Amino acid sequence: MNAARQAILGLGSNLGDRAQLLASARRALAALPGTRLLGASPVYETEPVGYADQPLFLNQVAAVETTLAPRELLLACLQIEREHGRERDIPNGPRTLDIDLLFYADECLDEPGLVLPHPRWRERAFVVAPLADLLADGALAGEARWASLRREVLGLPRSEGVNRRDDIEL
Repeated sequence: MNAARQAILGLGSNLGDRAQLLASARRALAALPGTRLLGASPVYETEPVGYADQPLFLNQVAAVETTLAPRELLLACLQIEREHGRERDIPNGPRTLDIDLLFYADECLDEPGLVLPHPRWRERAFVVAPLADLLADGALAGEARWASLRREVLGLPRSEGVNRRDDIEL
C-alpha cells in the first residue's frame, strides 16, 4: 500500500443544484478508499472559460490525503463525475460536476491524460482565488510542504468575474 500523500483538487459545477453537487463531490472524495478530506476552500461563482454560452459556475478547491496513486485518484474523480451526471459532449461545456487533479504532493508527471501539476492552473482565476484561500487560511495554511506554492499563488493576480460566495455553506 502507498503512503498517504496530499493532493489538491479543483471542483466545479454549473448545472443543477450547483452547491449541492459540490457538497456531494466532497463527500464522495472523502469516501474513496484510503482517502480523507482535509478541507475545502470557500465557494466562488465564476464566469465560464472557453465555451461562453453557458451558466455561471460554482468553483472551489479541496485538499485530500490519500493512499491512492495519482492515476488511481484521477480515475476515481472521473467515476465521481459520471455518478453525478457528467456528460462530455461539448468541450469546456456545461457540466453537473468537474473534478480536476491540480496537485499531487510534489509530483511532476507528464503522461497521456495526466499532467501534474495541472498545466493551466495559473491561468484560471476560478482555481487561483480558492486555492489562495485554502493555502493561506484553510486546511493547508500551516503545511510547510505547500510553502512554495503558497508564495506563488499569493503573488498571482485575482481576476474579475470571480466572486466569493460566503452565503454557501460548506
